[in-house]
Amino acid sequence: MDNNNALTTSCLIELIEKQRFGVEYQPIMSLQSNEIFAYESLARFYSNKNSPIRPDIVYSSLHQSPLSLFQVEYQQKKLQLAHAPKQVDIFVNLDQDSYFSSGTPEDENPFLLLFKNYHHSTIVVELIENSEINDAIMSLAMIDTLAKNDIATAIDDVCNPHSMISTAVIQLVEFIKLDKDVIVNKNNKNFLLLVKSLIDFAHNTGKKVILEGVETEEDLLFAKFINVDFVQGFYYREQFINFN
Repeated sequence: MDNNNALTTSCLIELIEKQRFGVEYQPIMSLQSNEIFAYESLARFYSNKNSPIRPDIVYSSLHQSPLSLFQVEYQQKKLQLAHAPKQVDIFVNLDQDSYFSSGTPEDENPFLLLFKNYHHSTIVVELIENSEINDAIMSLAMIDTLAKNDIATAIDDVCNPHSMISTAVIQLVEFIKLDKDVIVNKNNKNFLLLVKSLIDFAHNTGKKVILEGVETEEDLLFAKFINVDFVQGFYYREQFINFN
């Protein structure tokens, strides 16, 4: 890696050619039943020395090459679905740029076909909430296409300090995932008023809310206090599969 945390070209090429990929399945727990509601499939990457590479660094590097971004994202999604726990909902992250970088017609998008042909359980596609206006526009187009094909969607990273909330996007998804920053700022009264308003909006419009970053019993009690539906985090056991 170079000094700005991007992967070098040689490192990126080697990672892609050798498919140094892994998968982690993190349970999403129901607060009401205390049972597993779903699993989120998380991408993992490794160097040629078997050292983990942060996924955000990999994807940031891949954004310089749309075709490579598509190839890696698509292979990751195939891997995640192939080894996913059966008979339970599966949440998968999908970058808006990855979705549109294939250059195929809307109804022939490889990701869409991959999701439609998965019959083991329900797939929920997580869209990343961030600060780019263009991403919100792409998110709306993705949601529209996925909804037409009966594929549910979630908005991720809501309340992350580096993201913005698109009111158009948040109205269309079935799930709202609150960023772990909500727990970090749980003593900020004004911030908590905003969070509770989002939760009230979700429940009043038939959506479900997931709180990420739950790591302790105290975090779990906080989740119950703000009345979310599901929680996710290192407090719960994960399933990990390394393919490198």
